[in-house]
Amino acid sequence: MNRSKNNPIITRDQIPSIPPHLVDVSSVFNPGAVRYDGKILLMLRVQNRARETYLLMAESKDGVRFYIRDEPVRFDGIESLTGPVYHIYDPRITQIDERFYVMFAIDMEGTCELGLALTFDFETFTFIQVVSSGDVRNGVLFPHQIGGRYLRLDRPNRVKTGGGPATGDRIMLSESNDLLEWRTVAPVISGRWHYWDEVIGPGPPPIKTRAGWLQIYHGVAHHLGTGLYQAGVMLLDLDHPYKVLARGRYNILEPRELYELTGQVPNVVFPSGAVVAARDAEGYALPESRVFVYYGAADTSICLATTTIDELVAHARAT
Repeated sequence: MNRSKNNPIITRDQIPSIPPHLVDVSSVFNPGAVRYDGKILLMLRVQNRARETYLLMAESKDGVRFYIRDEPVRFDGIESLTGPVYHIYDPRITQIDERFYVMFAIDMEGTCELGLALTFDFETFTFIQVVSSGDVRNGVLFPHQIGGRYLRLDRPNRVKTGGGPATGDRIMLSESNDLLEWRTVAPVISGRWHYWDEVIGPGPPPIKTRAGWLQIYHGVAHHLGTGLYQAGVMLLDLDHPYKVLARGRYNILEPRELYELTGQVPNVVFPSGAVVAARDAEGYALPESRVFVYYGAADTSICLATTTIDELVAHARAT
């Protein structure tokens, strides 16, 4: 992938001052991304100096220069959750018909769950409910039903890698009749120990192509002594997305630039949003279409890398 010459495209200095909690913030990273009303929208994860997390909306006509709104995202109804909610973060945005769903991680007492919210206009957001059971992260919805069911990729946290929170080395496919109650269908891929993607998680929502569902994911190499976050890609069967058609041997993006190597968490590229420039009449991404991939760099800033559908498919098939 080709890094934007404007990287990092969003830094903490660009976050508007929103007293009392968002003043001289510490970081902005891991955005959800979507195309809406002729613009590219990002939902930003912002941390203040108390390391509290807020979400802000940003919009752009060219996908590079963003205007950031000066009001945090509010999920109406989230106050119905019982017990402490420490952080809401790492949103993924999926359009299904005329609705836009936001799936995000919720740090609660002793666990991380997946929350789901709905918006039609990116002005008001309605919290639906917690849609996971047990410690799980990185939930991403498919953009339409398959076989009459909603599908998502997620990552149960079942692996301990030291003194930090649990992580995961499997991406799972889950299904639902109503977006509320979910059940596991099958594992999709597992981490490849001793290589670049030992622990893993899905990135942006899957992209529908004629070659299959194109899924960008993150992988972490722990055997190097410190966690090295990278990005990779795989192709999944269109009708049975637990079937892996191809999985790239090599990462497609790794920390190399100073803004990826240094920051709150060094050595991190974390893809969380992708926008496809062109699709055919049936909704498949065109092979030659540009893809804008938005990623968090060192848990400190937001960056952009561009590629094409053809290039991503080729990388998925690279062995």
